[in-house]
Formats: sequence, C-alpha cells, structure tokens
Amino acid sequence: MDRLGVVDEIFLRTHRGLGTPIALQGLWRTPDRVEPALLQRIHDVLRSGSLGRRVVRPRVPGARRGWRMNTRAHPLLFAEVPLRDSELLPWADGLGGDLDPEFGPGWRLAAAPLADGGTVVVLTCSHALADARGLVYAVDVALRGVAAQPETAEAARTERTAADSAVPGVVVEAAADARVESAVTGRAETAHVPGDSTALDRDADRADSARLAADTVGTDNACESDWADAVRQWSIVVGGTVRALRHGIPEQPVSSAPVRVGGNEPRVHSAVVRFGAAEWDSVAEKHGGTANSLFIHLIANLLWATGFSGPTIGASLPVDTRDEPRVDNDLAMTEIVVDRSDTPATLRAKARTAYEHRMSSPGGMPEELLQVIPDRWAYALSKGAGERDILCSNIGTLPDSLRTIGAHPCIGVAARAIHPGLTASRLPRTRLSGYLCRTGDDYLLSLIGLDPAIESATVLSELTVEEAARLGLTGSPW
Repeated sequence: MDRLGVVDEIFLRTHRGLGTPIALQGLWRTPDRVEPALLQRIHDVLRSGSLGRRVVRPRVPGARRGWRMNTRAHPLLFAEVPLRDSELLPWADGLGGDLDPEFGPGWRLAAAPLADGGTVVVLTCSHALADARGLVYAVDVALRGVAAQPETAEAARTERTAADSAVPGVVVEAAADARVESAVTGRAETAHVPGDSTALDRDADRADSARLAADTVGTDNACESDWADAVRQWSIVVGGTVRALRHGIPEQPVSSAPVRVGGNEPRVHSAVVRFGAAEWDSVAEKHGGTANSLFIHLIANLLWATGFSGPTIGASLPVDTRDEPRVDNDLAMTEIVVDRSDTPATLRAKARTAYEHRMSSPGGMPEELLQVIPDRWAYALSKGAGERDILCSNIGTLPDSLRTIGAHPCIGVAARAIHPGLTASRLPRTRLSGYLCRTGDDYLLSLIGLDPAIESATVLSELTVEEAARLGLTGSPW
C-alpha cells in the first residue's frame, strides 16, 4: 500500500480546519469552444488515473494513512453563460469547495465558455493529493492518454452531437436544475452532470464495491502491512527523539502569522499576468540573475508596493525533491530574506545557498513524529511551518502536452493555489503568493493576494504590470 508522507498529512489536516485551506488549480484558455464530450473523455481518464484515489486510515496505531484507488469523482461542470475576462478568475476561485481526499472526491474538472469565443478549462485538486509538479504530471498523462485514444466513427458522432446540443455536458438531463451561480459575479451559471446515483457513476460504484470485496479478503495482509509500517514509524520516531533530546529539549515553534483586522471575511484577490519568455530571460540576464531570481525580486517588490512597511521580506521557496515523475507531495521548503537593496543577482546567490539548507523540524526532532501523534497535536507543532511574508513557487516549464486540449491550441496555461473556505481565523502569515510557469513562448505569473492593503483584483493586476515595467518587463493581464 502506498502511504502518505508528512507533507501529505499536513495538507490533509487542512480539510478538518487545522491549517490554511489550500487547493491547486490549473487553468487552460483556448481561442475557441471546447466540446463537452472531449472534456468528459478527459474527466474519465483523470478519475481512473493517479488522482483517482482517497485516503484510508490504518488499523494499527502509529502506521501511516494509506492511499486506495477511488474512481468516484465530482461530475464535470460546464458553465452555460459565457464569462467576461473580469469574471474568469472569480468563477475559478469558487471551484475549490467540497474537495475532500478522504471522505469524498479530492478533485474537480470544470469549464466555461468565454465572451470572446474561447473556453477556459479548470482542474482543481486538493493539495493533499499532489503538489504542483505532481498535478502537472497527472494532467500530462491524462491528456496524452486522451490523444492516444482511437476516435471511432461512433465516438466522433457522439462528440459532434454533444457539440451541437443546446445544453452543455454529456449527461444533460439534469442540467436545467443543476445550475450553480458564482458567489462573486452572480452571472456564471454552471450546468453539471448528475451526481453519484446516476448512470455516470454506476460503473464507479460497481468498481468500488469490487475493490471493497477484495480489500475484505485481503484484510489480514493489510493488517500485516500496517504492523510493519507502525514498527518502522515508531523506530524512526523513538530513535530520532532520543538523539534530539541529547542536545536538550527543543523550543516549541511559534507561528508568526499576522493579526488581520476588518471583519470575519478575509479579502482574497487574484490575478494572472502574461510575459514574453524571451524578454523575461533577457531582463534576468541583464540584471545578473536568473528567471527564478527575477521572479522572487518582482514578488518582493510587489509586496512593498502594496505598502508593506517591513525593511525585509521573508520569502518561502518550494523545492521539488522528486527523483522521478509521480503524483504526490514530493517537495521541501526553504527560505531567504529579501531586503530593499537586493537585486536579481544577489537573490540568485541567496537562493542557491538556501536550496542547500532546507527547512527542517525544530531541534532535530524527526518529522515522522507528526504522523504518530493526534492530529491536533501535530497541527500545533507544525502550525505556520513554511509560511513567510511571500511565497514564490516556480513550477517551471510545462510539458508540451499541456499546450493543447484535444485539437484545440491553448493561448495560455496558468497554475496557482487557491484557498477555499478561508476565514480570518485561519489566515496564514503569507501576504502575497506568486506562481510562475512557462508554456511555449510565455511565462504566466499567477498571484494570490491575502494582504488587506490590496484593494481589488484590478489593483493587484495593475500593480503587477507597473512593477514589472520598472524592471523592463512588458506584462499583459490575462
């Protein structure tokens, strides 16, 4: 059985209100309409792939939670009313609800027509299931799988029929009474396929029942696996704790999350800005930096431009630690301190040093300790871990397979994290998060503003373009 890692469980706890809620999101924008039948094919491949799994609890204390296949999924959502550019991100912001990788599906696929004639396709995934690179890998496998499927004459007729239908979706009998309005815009009505009791999920129900029967037969084997894992975990925890205590009792980490004011509803604003990759790389080289250090420099300057008064900014930098492509949370965190005199060149040196000294548990205590103690204790010990004033997540270059959806070329692919259900009591220290990815000739910079000084998404977008221009970059809002 595949087991959850320490980072997986940190994100899993956020679904129980223990930490800042977070979900990952990929957004694809095409210049034309994407057929609902094609999206349904992608949906079917996704739910039978690496994202089609859920968390199961161990039978033995100390053993780690495990992953079990789960083909049940949230139905494909398809908006009926075309979205204007200003409505695109607010609509996508509302797609993170009801994701639960333990008691319900942990991901959702949705799409909406755009007023300019295009389509936006959005995949939202619980961070417990995967990190950004893991999600990219899952989508890469799914899109290549769909592209490799032979298109029979019957499938082609089905797709054309669905495309010509006045009601979007591939199982549309419930579309009329299945509209979901955007909580932000009030315009974007969404049709979706029926729920688990419909024909769409009957195959999944039968498959899950068959797996349950198989699991029952293999209960003894599962218990043996749990016992072996528990012995391993307790050995690591006890041995590591003894070694750590030889140096004294470590201090309990203190969360430095800021106190926010202004009511119970935090203001969260998002933006996506496109930059030419050639220009970005050229400007980075001109300043003696790299594409990554220029990214960090821009995000730090953005926070100062919002009115942040601190002389320095703590920057959290995720590091991909996987040695092979796989769908999980295979990342570590490191940090640097940015001051007002820093340049892309100095940040390049700071980041290089930081990548060699990643964040670890306090006092040398084994991180596996968080997996053998109660969740609330684990949350108290890890609260605020990895959070700094800004988050700079450089996702890197996306695979070519993500540049098209079927036969539809994408004019932009963005990746980011959102915070569904965020409340003032669970605000992180992080005030501004940036997510950078490259597709083709473009860099797409996605921003999530959690600072109350950021008045609106428009302000965030305009400020990004202005600060980028100071560095010699030409940005255009998505």
